[in-house]
Order: sequence, then C-alpha cells, then structure tokens
Amino acid sequence: MPRTKKSKAAPQTTAQQLSALIKSARQILRKDKGLNGDADRLPLLTWVMFLKFLDDLEVRHQDEASLDGRSYEPIVAAPYRWRDWAARADGINGDDLLAFINNDEATLPDGKRGPGLFAYLRAQAQRNGKDAQRSVIANVFRGVQNRMVSGYLLRDILNKVNGIHFTSSEEIHTLSHLYESMLREMRDAAGDSGEFYTPRPVVRFMVQVTDPQLGETVLDPACGTGGFLVEAYDHLMKQVKTIDQRHQLQQETLFGQEAKPLPYMLAQMNLLLHGLEVPRIAYGNTLETRLTEIGHGQRVDVILTNPPFGGEEEAGIKANFPPNLQTSETALLFLQYIMRKLRVPGFGAERGGRAAMVVPNGTLFGDGVAAAIKKQLLEEFNLHTIVRLPQGVFAPYTDIPANLLFFDRNGKTRDIWYYELPLPEGRKKYSKTAPLQFEEFADCLAWWNERKEGPRAWKALVDDIVQRGYDLDLKNPSAKQGLEHADPAELVARMRVHDGEIAHLLDEIEKLVGGVVA
Repeated sequence: MPRTKKSKAAPQTTAQQLSALIKSARQILRKDKGLNGDADRLPLLTWVMFLKFLDDLEVRHQDEASLDGRSYEPIVAAPYRWRDWAARADGINGDDLLAFINNDEATLPDGKRGPGLFAYLRAQAQRNGKDAQRSVIANVFRGVQNRMVSGYLLRDILNKVNGIHFTSSEEIHTLSHLYESMLREMRDAAGDSGEFYTPRPVVRFMVQVTDPQLGETVLDPACGTGGFLVEAYDHLMKQVKTIDQRHQLQQETLFGQEAKPLPYMLAQMNLLLHGLEVPRIAYGNTLETRLTEIGHGQRVDVILTNPPFGGEEEAGIKANFPPNLQTSETALLFLQYIMRKLRVPGFGAERGGRAAMVVPNGTLFGDGVAAAIKKQLLEEFNLHTIVRLPQGVFAPYTDIPANLLFFDRNGKTRDIWYYELPLPEGRKKYSKTAPLQFEEFADCLAWWNERKEGPRAWKALVDDIVQRGYDLDLKNPSAKQGLEHADPAELVARMRVHDGEIAHLLDEIEKLVGGVVA
C-alpha cells in the first residue's frame, strides 16, 4: 500500500465539521447571481473539489517518490496547481481570479502571462507522459464552465474547500457519502430532464446478483454519475487481498462511458471519492460505435447499466446497426450494443459474459424491430431472469413501469424466470419521499439461488414466448387478473405507456409518408 510522510499528515476533520463545511460552501454559492439552483451549484463545487483532490493526490505521489529516491513529474505544473493559486486565503481574488480561471490568456499567479486555468487543463491531453490522468483532466474540463460572476464569493468557496483533506481515507469516506446526498438533491432538482437516475437499492441488487469477480472486466456504457461503477468497485474491493489485486482493480477492471459533460464530470468525481484513482470513463455517445467493429478484444465479462429510454437517436446513429434492426428507440439500440459487447465463450474465456440492465415495459411488449431484437436475444443468449419492478420506483422522474433483464452468453434461452417485486404492505406506489428500500429485495435475493414457483415467481417456456411473437410482457399468473382488480394509478400509467407507443409509431409513419411524398 502507498506510503506517506507522517510529518505532512493533514489535521483530521470530523464528519460533523465536514458536513458543516460543505453546507457553508453551498450557502455561499446561493449568493452568486450567476448560479441558478443546485443544477449549477453542484457542478461548480465538484470541479473545485476535483482540483483540490488532484493536488492532494499529487502531493502524496511526490512524497512517495521522494521516499523511494525517484523523481516525480507532476500532472499539473506550477502555477496551475491548487497550492499555487487557491490554497492561500489571501491569494488571487475578485476579477483577477475570474480572469485567471475563465480567460484563454490571463495574468498568472506568478505575474507572468499565459493560458488561463481552464485553457491549460483542457490542453492536458495534448501533452506526453501520464496520458490516462491527463486525458481525464482534459475531458472533465472540456465541458466545464465557471458560471460564478463574483470572484470574491469564489475565493470564499476556495477557502472553504481548502479545509478538506483528501489525504485522509476516513475523510474521503465521509465526503463520498455527503457527495452522494448532494447528487440525489441535484437529481431531484433536475425534474423532467429525460435522465432517469437509478435508485441505489436497485443498483445494489443488480450488482449483488450479477456478482462481478476480481479478474473480470465490468462496463457501464451509459454510466451517468457512476452509480453502478461505484457499487461494483465496493463489491470488488472486498475481494482484494494483495497489492497486485489492488492494481488490477484500479487499472484493469472498471470501465464506463457517458455522453453528457455534466454527468461525465460528476462520475469522475464520484469514483475518485470512492477510491478509484484513475477512472476509465470514455467521453462520448456509446452508440456512435459501429456494431460490426466490436471484436473479441473489445468485449467484456460483465455489463451493468440503466441506459436512457424514451429518447430517440438520429439517423447517423441508427446507421451503425444492422439494416433490419435499426430503430430510433435508444433503449433498443443499447440492448443490441450490450448483446454485441458481451464476451463470447471459447475466445480466451471459459464462459460468456453476463449483463443486467433496466428496460421499460415497452421493450418487453414491443413488436416489429423490437421483436426481431428479442428473437436474437433468445436464440443467441440465455435470458434467464426478468424482475418486474413495482409502480413508482423511478419517481419523481417517471411513472413508466420498468424491469430488470438478466442474461448471459452461455447458450440459448430455454425458459425465463419472472419475479414480481411487490409494493410494501398498504402502499399503492413509491414516491420521492417514500422510495424503494434495499431490504425489499430480501425475498428475491433468497429466491435467486433456490428458485421455485410461488406467489411472486413463475417460469415461462421459450416456445410459448415465440408463439406470442416474442412478447415478454407476461403477467403474474398468481395475481388477480382483469381491470376490475387493477389499481387506478396503475391503469393510468399503463395507458400512458401504450399511448406513448402509439404516438411514437404515428411519428414513424408520418416520417415515412413525408419521405415518400418528397
């Protein structure tokens, strides 16, 4: 494990002090006229903490190199290091601070002229040396803007964040929990933005039953703020016994991709805070990859994800998929990508890859292209389990019913187990104030390895699914049937889903008719 100099150890900050410090910083941010809500404030606090974290990490690595008698080449050079421009409480301030951060060309803290801070950081990928770390920095700051208009309030923020010591594992652990709570607040503030963040109990359940093992590669191709990768990291960290295994986990195990700059930056910070020193998160749209170009060398052992659903992709993206399987529905394109990305047994692996993903109900009952994709899924993969989630799991973002698909690349599907997760006694749906709890998965976890049919679990033969036209939307045979027994809220949600499917089909027909007329 890394060694650090005891003489340079930073003073410990208690959880209560750290919480008060973050709260104080957020109160300062509310005073700035350039920031509108938590959707602006959290990203700013994130990039400021990112730079402090990076400098503390560099100091630690420099100390280790000194102890070993090695030279150390810093990732960020003076005068752009946190200690050069941010650490002093009476340092650069006001308009000079804003100019140094924002401008392409600025007066630097050492009095010389040169690239501003963001311009310097965005250019890091062009330098030689620590390519992985520098690429992370360049990608993080490619989409970052400083929206604060008061350099004096920004100086107050820097002084607050300077009180966080990223050299203490205990402090980082505490801060990671505080950061998770801030992420949840920002998600709640975002409203209907088309981003359906996965509740942590769902993430934890999916990781636990998929059970990634050290030595396997784990991917989330639509990683958002990194929830699946953080949970997978914590799951795998329990298996680490040696320095070599730690290096394997840090460098060769977890991978992700995210298309939007804000979630990309938040994912980087989230993973850094949880202990992943160099997050391997690619920046860009996963679906821009041509499916036929994914060879055995690019495949992975485990995929855990909640890809966007309800969105539509442009024609250029659809062209990356087989002509008979092209669709604008994002969830169906991601399903094809995941199927292609899973490792094939016999090509350097004893067994095939496995996946767990969230899909809307529309994926289960969709026909046409959706049915053709499901046909391929059943014939070439083993779709062994579908967990049906109850109403409101994704509240407040959407009421669209969702399901968890579990499949692997170890032979074709013969039968599919269904498990219907019930709502707690006396509840009609989940809500923002009363969300799903991990304990509610206890019965499903107990059932997972010793399966038998019962009030919540049933099995469907693949031949029956084929006869249904690959409709996977099977209802629980033990549940009350008929509209007279259905909950009104569930009926409304079900009608909205079907209305959405009809509207989508009408849009597709309208485009086709328009193309014919043209």
